Amino acid sequence: MASLQQKKQRSLQHGLTSRQVSMISIAGIIGAGLFIGSSTAIATAGPAILISYTMTGLLVLLVMRMLGEMAIANPNSGSFSTYASQAIGPWAGFTIGWLYWWFWVLIIPVEAIAGADILHAYFPGVPSWLFAFLIMIVLSGTNLISVKNFGEFEYWFALIKVIAILAFIGVCTLAVFGFWPLAEVSGVQQLWATGGFMPNGFGAVLGGVLVTIFSFFGAEIVTIAADETSNPKDKIRKATNLVVYRIAIFYIVSIFFIVSLVAWNDPGLKAVGSFQRVLEVLNVPGAKLMVDLVVLVAVTSCMNSGLYTASRMLYSLGSRGEALKITKRISGNGVPTVAVILSTFAGFAGCLVNYVFPGKVFGFLLSTTGAIALLVYLVIAVSQLRMRAITDRQGTELAFKMWLFPWLTWLVIGLITLVLGYMLISPAYRYETLMTAGVTLAILLISLTRRKTPANEPAGSPAVSGKGL
Repeated sequence: MASLQQKKQRSLQHGLTSRQVSMISIAGIIGAGLFIGSSTAIATAGPAILISYTMTGLLVLLVMRMLGEMAIANPNSGSFSTYASQAIGPWAGFTIGWLYWWFWVLIIPVEAIAGADILHAYFPGVPSWLFAFLIMIVLSGTNLISVKNFGEFEYWFALIKVIAILAFIGVCTLAVFGFWPLAEVSGVQQLWATGGFMPNGFGAVLGGVLVTIFSFFGAEIVTIAADETSNPKDKIRKATNLVVYRIAIFYIVSIFFIVSLVAWNDPGLKAVGSFQRVLEVLNVPGAKLMVDLVVLVAVTSCMNSGLYTASRMLYSLGSRGEALKITKRISGNGVPTVAVILSTFAGFAGCLVNYVFPGKVFGFLLSTTGAIALLVYLVIAVSQLRMRAITDRQGTELAFKMWLFPWLTWLVIGLITLVLGYMLISPAYRYETLMTAGVTLAILLISLTRRKTPANEPAGSPAVSGKGL
C-alpha cells in the first residue's frame, strides 16, 4: 500500500542544474536552420535578410516576454498549452498541445535522417537508415534514464554550437578588417555589390520573415524545462531577458558576416550551406569537415530537445486528462517514461515511412507542420492577453510583465494574423498552410467531441478557471 501511494505521488523531479537550463535556453534557438537553412533565406531577400531576421527576432522576443510573464507566475511542463486551457478554454489547450506534440514528433525523424546522411557520407558502408535508428535509440535511452542525462547531453551539444558560432564570428571579423591571412576577400562590399542591399524589393524581405521565423522556433523550450529545475521562476526570468542578446549575437551578427563576405546569389550558398561557403571563400582548411561536425551536433541536439519537449507535452496532456492516462506515469527517476516511449515510437514511425516511401508519405506529413509555429505564437499572445485581464481584476501583482500591455500584445496578434493570412493566399505557402489548418481542425473537432473527463492536474497546478494566476 505504501509503494502504491508513493507511485501515485510521483512527479517530475528538479533534475536540471542552472548551467544546463542556461544552455538549453541557448540551444533552443540554434539549429541546423542557422548553419544550412539560412542560405535559403539569404537567396530570398539578399543582404536585406538582415531586416527579416531583425523583424523576426523582435517578434520572438515579444512572444517570449509574454510567455515569460505567464510561466514565471505558474511554471508548468505544459507551458503555453496549460495557459491556453486556463485563459481560453480546455479546447484551446488540447488543440495547441497536440499540435505542438505533432510538430516535434515529425521533427525528430527529420533531424535523425539529416544526422544519418552526414554519417553515411563518411561511412558509406553503413546504411543511412541504420544510423538514423541508432541515433534515435541512443538519445531516447538517455531521455529514459533521467532528466539529468538529457540536460547533460544538451549542455555539451549547446556548448559546441556556441563555440562554433563564436569562432566563426571571430574568423569573419578578422577577414572583414583584412587580418585573416588566408582570405582573398575583405570588407563588407557584398552588402551592396550585387544589385544593392535590397535586390528583390521589400516584398522579398517580408517573404524572408516567413522563411526565418521557423529557425527561431524552440526558444519556448526553456519554459518547459524550467519546471524540472529548482527555483524555475528565476531561470525563466533570466532566459527571457537574455533571449534578445542571443538572437542578436547568434543570428544577426552571423548573418551579417555571411552577406558581407559572400554574394547573396552565390550558387555555393545553396549548394553547401551558408557557413561552409563563407569558410571556403576564406580558405579555412577542413571547412566541410568542421561544418559537418557542427551540423551533426546541431541536428542531434534538436532531436534530443525535440524528444524531451514532445514527451513533456504529452505528459502534461495526460495529466490534464487530455491524453491516455498511461502517459502521465512517472518512473522512480522522475521521468515520464511512457510519454518518452510513445514519442520515440512516433519518431521511429516517421523514419520508417521516410525510408519505405521516400519523398512521398513523410513529405506529406511534414507539410502539415508548416504554420504550427505561428499558431503557437498566436495562442501564447491571446492567452497572455486574457490571463493578464484575470490577474488585473484579481489585483494580483506579477513579478514579470509584458511591455506596454496591451498595445504590444495586440500588435503581435495582428502581425501574426496578417502573416497567416498572407501564407493562405500566397501560392508558395498556401499548401502547407491549408495542411496545417486541416490537422488543426481535426484536433479541434476531437477536443470538442471527445468524452469529457475531469482534468487531473499535477500537484501545484492551478485550476482551469485561471484563478491560479
